[in-house]
Amino acid sequence: MFTDPIADYLTRIRNANRAGHRVVDIPGSNIKREITKILFDQGYILSYKFDETENHQGNIKIALKYDNLTKEPVIKKLQRISTPGLRKYSGSDRLPRILNGLGISIVSTSQGVMTGKQAAKENIGGELICYVY
Repeated sequence: MFTDPIADYLTRIRNANRAGHRVVDIPGSNIKREITKILFDQGYILSYKFDETENHQGNIKIALKYDNLTKEPVIKKLQRISTPGLRKYSGSDRLPRILNGLGISIVSTSQGVMTGKQAAKENIGGELICYVY
């Protein structure tokens, strides 16, 4: 049993990127599905597919994205911020800018999971899940 399923999710993507895999298979959950949708909308992954399994947990298949010329992964770094042992919260006025706006922060708010830019625009704060750049 994993103590931090989101950290496991990010680690599986990070390891598949380093190994040069095209597709990574991850056990699903609702928050992982929302993070996957954000990564797709922001252009960090090529595509995704949600598969249902008999235990109703589901499976997420993510097609990773690489640069056409250099074959470098698009995701340079995935960093977990808030952990089960130390939660990190931020108000709407103090949401961090990642790489001067080139990266994104993913925030869990009362309105759902969204990027830091969306949360700042809607003037709501929340728990900082991770940084992606």
